[in-house]
Amino acid sequence: MFISEIFHSIQGEGELTGVPSVFVRTSGCNLRCNWCDTPYASWQPEGVEMPVADIVRQVEQFPSRHVVLTGGEPMVAKDIHELADALREKGKHITIETAATILPEGIACDLASLSPKLKNSAPDARLSDAWREKHEKLRWQPEVIRAWIERYPFQLKFVVASAADAEEIPLLLREVRGHIPPEKILLMPEGTSMTVLRQRDEWLVELCKQRGYRYCQRLHIGLFGNKRGT
Repeated sequence: MFISEIFHSIQGEGELTGVPSVFVRTSGCNLRCNWCDTPYASWQPEGVEMPVADIVRQVEQFPSRHVVLTGGEPMVAKDIHELADALREKGKHITIETAATILPEGIACDLASLSPKLKNSAPDARLSDAWREKHEKLRWQPEVIRAWIERYPFQLKFVVASAADAEEIPLLLREVRGHIPPEKILLMPEGTSMTVLRQRDEWLVELCKQRGYRYCQRLHIGLFGNKRGT
């Protein structure tokens, strides 16, 4: 598997915020989000090839039971199902951070952390028309989202930069069909600095209060000033 990094930190986002976890970041992605905060695992994939056994061995060096498979997009990684099975055999709690563009196909998973992409993710002119068209075609897959939420405990995380983004969410969720409890919908301010995040906090918190959504802090940015913990 092409692995960008393996590190021990705390979960910085979502229902398990604050939980010590081992993060296995695969390198490679089928999307090109304009605001991507891990371009070394997506726009310009970097990393090393590692067999599954070596990845598991490195994970076991840390004391945490929780493991987060993230990226990039971990579901495009070669042998991701084999890795998840091996971690399950070791008794690990597995969170999969995915954009929900690829069917789960029975993968071992204890928490499906689904992050579908809104229109604000569209890549700019740095990329070719072909990549922009591919991103737009793939970013929203309601049938895939439904397959995940019908089979696994889940959370739905949306990166929000403006009020217009928030208005897009309920329109998209109607396409998924079925009841999604509002507390399972997490709104996360877009930004990679505390200054930007705080500028968006006030109105985003109010929106969550009005609709019953959950506000999703980005704890890792405040604590570490980097992306470790996602």
